[in-house]
Amino acid sequence: MNKNKLKYIIGIDEVGRGPLAGPLAVGAFVAPRGFDLRIFKGARDSKKMSAGEREECFGEIKKELKKGKLNYVVSFVSSQKIDKLGLTKAINLAIHNCLKKLNLDPKKCLVFLDGALRAPSSYPHQKTIIKGDDKEKIISLASIVAKVSRDRRMVHFSKLYPSYNFHKHKGYGTLEHRQKIKKFGLSPIHRRSFLTRIIAK
Repeated sequence: MNKNKLKYIIGIDEVGRGPLAGPLAVGAFVAPRGFDLRIFKGARDSKKMSAGEREECFGEIKKELKKGKLNYVVSFVSSQKIDKLGLTKAINLAIHNCLKKLNLDPKKCLVFLDGALRAPSSYPHQKTIIKGDDKEKIISLASIVAKVSRDRRMVHFSKLYPSYNFHKHKGYGTLEHRQKIKKFGLSPIHRRSFLTRIIAK
């Protein structure tokens, strides 16, 4: 790897793999190589942050974005497409779409991905890190923008389908959510592939 040719670092993480309803989201956060990401002191694995902490950090990210050195994108895959493609292909599609939106030269990017995620083969410089959202700040930031963006979308869906209280559980399989499904059936944003046993009942 010729590090002298690398101009950008990109962090990628996904959220929403496990919910029974709503989209999954992949966030890609990009910074110029050498940028000091320690300015985001509170950024860590978004799952370990409260909603308020995530929103506060997201606000700090937005302020820094206005200075023009940083960027991020979020790509969603709908519940219907998850049912059609399966989770692995859906996540790969979202990663592809994020990188396409960033529109950077793949050979000039070093991509850090959380867990078992992979970037397209056109990105020759990539590193997958288990629990990377806890170890690499750039992945933590990707995790935060993806989580905040998905949570906000679930609040929107809660207004469209108020019976399910999506704003509370964000589509995850809590007791309240399962009870709502039993009472009202499935909404248009429920993942049928995740709920075959409930549908059968």
